[in-house]
Amino acid sequence: MADEPVAAAACRRIALGIAYDGHRYHGWQSQTDGRAVQDRLESALSAFAAQRVRTVCAGRTDAGVHALNQVVHIDAPVGRDAFSWVRGTNRYLDAGIAVQWCMQVAPDFHARNSARGRRYRYLLLESPVRPSLEHGRCGWVFRALDGDAMRAAAACLLGEHDFSSFRSSECQARSPVKTMRAIEIRRHGAYWRFDFDASAFLHHMVRNLMGCLVAVGSGSRPVAWMAQVLAARTRSVAAPTFAPDGLYFAGPYYDARHEIPDHTPAADWLP
Repeated sequence: MADEPVAAAACRRIALGIAYDGHRYHGWQSQTDGRAVQDRLESALSAFAAQRVRTVCAGRTDAGVHALNQVVHIDAPVGRDAFSWVRGTNRYLDAGIAVQWCMQVAPDFHARNSARGRRYRYLLLESPVRPSLEHGRCGWVFRALDGDAMRAAAACLLGEHDFSSFRSSECQARSPVKTMRAIEIRRHGAYWRFDFDASAFLHHMVRNLMGCLVAVGSGSRPVAWMAQVLAARTRSVAAPTFAPDGLYFAGPYYDARHEIPDHTPAADWLP
């Protein structure tokens, strides 16, 4: 398919859904060594478009963190149909990254600023033996966990709070105040699945929450301790940051008018 003139295509804003295996990369944000997801994606998009393409993502992920539906937008320098963007870009991507969908969006759509909320999922193996086939794709705890205790502890986190106790010292967010809309904790055989839904997340916030929830679930801390940590508003009182292996960015969500998919097949294999 022939490219349309750049002038005609320049106003075309395109949104794409990306899934990736984070343990292969140094996080989302571009790195000097080129081993970030953003570097690989922009390289593939640029190769397909035969012009430099820049991306804006819905939420940056750390090294080792995966994504099920990372949403990015680009201002397409050439005019091609959505299916061509998916197949053409995937041709140039590593096996650990794949474009799941693509669609044209309104010029005012912004992958980050238009998001009404974001969702993260943590997959945790409870077993006396460390993961093998799941290495890098799930967290691990060898002590038995009490689901009711973790759910009771999580209840105090719902609503609008200052989450400074769960914030990395490197966090660049302007405010530590976020709204936690839902936390669901479920067990599937030997695996625990933790789903977090919030207006936004601070740097390392989910991994720090996981450290505290596991401390309560294993019995090393009482349920009431979680509320004390939240109220303290200082990172020093919380549990150590949990491993990134089992953390998945499930994706952002937007106003219905944007018609952005909130789910991809990549999410279906998780317990």
